[in-house]
Amino acid sequence: MTTMSHKIFCAVDTTDLDTAVNIARILETQGGAIKLGLEFFNTHGPAGIKLMQEQFPALPLFLDLKYHDIPNTVAKTIKTITHLQPAYLNLHASGGKDMMTAALAALTEESERLGIKRPRLLGVTVLTSLDEDAMKEVGQQGPVRDQVLKLAELTKEAGLDGVVCSSHEIEAIRSVCGQDFTLIVPGIRPAGSATQDQKRIMTPREAIEKGATHLVIGRPITQAADPAQALHAIYDEIKEVA
Repeated sequence: MTTMSHKIFCAVDTTDLDTAVNIARILETQGGAIKLGLEFFNTHGPAGIKLMQEQFPALPLFLDLKYHDIPNTVAKTIKTITHLQPAYLNLHASGGKDMMTAALAALTEESERLGIKRPRLLGVTVLTSLDEDAMKEVGQQGPVRDQVLKLAELTKEAGLDGVVCSSHEIEAIRSVCGQDFTLIVPGIRPAGSATQDQKRIMTPREAIEKGATHLVIGRPITQAADPAQALHAIYDEIKEVA
């Protein structure tokens, strides 16, 4: 299992437990990492997450639930999930600085109470499914890049560990938030893959070269005829720059 391979979190977006287990087994043997989100969590809940961790204890987990509510609600909710010890948790940075600081304080307090390592907490900037036109529809005027940078800086001010951002903002965020700020980058498509519902995309090698900490790649792996081979091909693409 290599540090380089952990740069890839495979997005396992499914309600089917057997499917998730089968993909997790491939990721474990290949030294990868897993991202479980709303589809899986809303179907199987914390018990499903716990089951996956018990079967695959060495598989780093990004629990992608994108919390967004008033500060008190998010803080209390964060406490209920801390015991699962994911490597990463996230929330919407657009929920504001007070929400983020409350969440971080709750996560830190609960981790200390349980005697565990605190999961890293990330702010989601702008979803990679949104482009300039989509942002205008929800009342956000100006370039997407400006909004991403504003939210990344706010996330850093709140003390969080990093952000989820598109590959197109990596270099700009690095310039204002530094090299130690974690950047998890979805919207990654290997050359020749379909873009599907992603709009701000890039290849794995390009994103790593620009400074991504981790990549999130889902369907190009999970829907491949041979997921293990698809993952291996991506590792080959990034190994010289990872």
